[in-house]
Amino acid sequence: MKFRFETSYRASIMHRDDADGSVIRLNHLSRAVFDFCDARDWYVASLRRGPEFELPERRVAAVQDDAEFTSILAEARTDVAPAMSTFADAVDDVESWHRRLSLREILFVYPPRRNCWGYGAALLDPDGYRIRLSDEKSMREKGQP
Repeated sequence: MKFRFETSYRASIMHRDDADGSVIRLNHLSRAVFDFCDARDWYVASLRRGPEFELPERRVAAVQDDAEFTSILAEARTDVAPAMSTFADAVDDVESWHRRLSLREILFVYPPRRNCWGYGAALLDPDGYRIRLSDEKSMREKGQP
């Protein structure tokens, strides 16, 4: 069995190259957070995620983007280690997202610029996770040396 990886701005998919053509798709990711309510509210208000479900008795909430990718926000029982994770979010226009979020006083690690991974901006969520914002057009036009 051989695996072939493809990426797009809509989803990352791993295809199995076998007779039945089975597909495995990453559809959610869990993140340890300090406060699941604060994290949920920030993702809904700042990155326009829609709430998917909430389990208050377990201190868990989930938010979903328009590509139906779910981030499960689980309150940590110990320290959160955000330095170990960076998340990449595709947006329609990184420059306009930077302007809009800056007006709301959301601090960026750096504004849209060319860098080692292409072109885009980076910000931190309330728990310190780094989130890279990029768009397909800017990556193509400005991300190449």
